[in-house]
Amino acid sequence: MINQGFILEHRSTIGHLVKGYPTVYEVSIGKPTLGNKLWHVENNKPDVGFAFSIVDFKNPQQLGYALALAPFADIPLHRDEQRKSRLIMRLSWGIAYLNKSFDIHENPKNIAIGSHVNSFVQFKWLWHVQLTKNLRFEPGLAFSHASNGRAKVPNLGLNVVSINAGFNFLIPSTKKTVINRIDSSAGVKSKNEIMAYAAFGYNQREVATDPLYNLLISGAYYRNVRNTHKFGIGADIFIDQNYLIDYKNTFNEYPSGINNMRMSVKFCYSYNIGRISFPVEIGYYVIQKVNPDGPVVSRIGVRYYSKCGLVTSVGLRTHFAVAYDFEYGLGYRFFIK
Repeated sequence: MINQGFILEHRSTIGHLVKGYPTVYEVSIGKPTLGNKLWHVENNKPDVGFAFSIVDFKNPQQLGYALALAPFADIPLHRDEQRKSRLIMRLSWGIAYLNKSFDIHENPKNIAIGSHVNSFVQFKWLWHVQLTKNLRFEPGLAFSHASNGRAKVPNLGLNVVSINAGFNFLIPSTKKTVINRIDSSAGVKSKNEIMAYAAFGYNQREVATDPLYNLLISGAYYRNVRNTHKFGIGADIFIDQNYLIDYKNTFNEYPSGINNMRMSVKFCYSYNIGRISFPVEIGYYVIQKVNPDGPVVSRIGVRYYSKCGLVTSVGLRTHFAVAYDFEYGLGYRFFIK
């Protein structure tokens, strides 16, 4: 698959890095789910697999290229498997290596990427157009993001919006699958739940300085509309060393009491694929004495729901599309009957 697109200039300060229209070359290997699990059926039997991408940013001196490897799930948005054309949503999160990153001596103008190893997130909307029994055409639109979550600065991140087109060849199989029962163990236990969790992360304030640590305590109420969708509201309490430095610089004194933290209220949504969940959260800081990052905080991530109620998570916190930190968390789901 070949994608042609442009770098989304989410900050005017990265405009000097845009020298042309990036090209993304992608090879995907996947397989269709069988329908023997409830999440297969509820997600219209998605394809799952891995995608390898090469991104040419068309700025060889400052941005170079990226090599990305990411697992994906291609979820049909229409139930009818016999349709010759179906709209597909791809969810993908993996890792990327960029050969060019910020270097104070050799590459000081690259303020978008501060490290060679980065997280890679991709959302894609495409059509499966069946040409023959084993061949389909796949045009679509993609959004790709690479950053290190401010683990090393500078780290404004790179966002590429692209139009893509490719072909998918299905390798025929003579093996027939007989489904005797559908595994529904990943289904939610009730319509209502409360999730509480804690997470930690770290980031960097200036180039070549020690990491600064962050703590998150979070709680939210969720309404499970279906096994695949849930909506919620909640609140987050953040204790960020970066924020404490901003407070000290503003008021010329160290904070005490409630001023050691900032708190946001948030709206939550999660798309669930079995025990894997993809949360999207948008919050507003209702408590913060200084405003170094803006009033709006957002988060995307991946969570795993265990059978016993424990939740593990990795999330990316951002402020107006600029990464703040990666959060690594552990929590619990309380089901309300």
